[in-house]
Amino acid sequence: MARREIPEINAGSMADIAFLLLIFFLVTTTMDTDQGILRKLSPYLPEDQTPPEVRERNIFVVLVNRDNQLLVEGEVMKVDNLKEKTIEFILNPENKTNLPEKKMKLIPILGELEVSKGVISLKSDRGTEYNMFIAVMNELSAALNEVKNNKSLQYFGKALKDLTKEQREAIDDAVPVIISEAEPNRI
Repeated sequence: MARREIPEINAGSMADIAFLLLIFFLVTTTMDTDQGILRKLSPYLPEDQTPPEVRERNIFVVLVNRDNQLLVEGEVMKVDNLKEKTIEFILNPENKTNLPEKKMKLIPILGELEVSKGVISLKSDRGTEYNMFIAVMNELSAALNEVKNNKSLQYFGKALKDLTKEQREAIDDAVPVIISEAEPNRI
């Protein structure tokens, strides 16, 4: 009986092909990157300078505990109601004494206006879930943006996103509310 020889396959170029495919997939694959929250940090306060005094009525206190419960101005609240309560705080339409004071301010383009002295203070627990913190920040930012957009429509007849740089700065001056994020601790 005669043995048949099996022809060998030259595998020398297989490594080259595999390497080229690997490089191709590395170059063409997109990588997911974590994105954070875009925030402008407050400027550094020198040690010899004391922070300005803010009256209690001008501070809107929002607390989130480790059980993801929301406490707004001493009342338990659902995240869904936070935006409405924040808008009321920012605007203080009836000049209530438990809501922020207003001061007259000269604003370029708009003239002299009453603006809020309000500050929104957000404090969370170290155990607060990230999703809850983001949901609360979204509601606070949405309230602030809605007020700014309404002022934009009132003064310029255009949405906030359609304003020029100067007009946008005027609206930012007309609604100068600050969101202050305190360092998390045990609440």
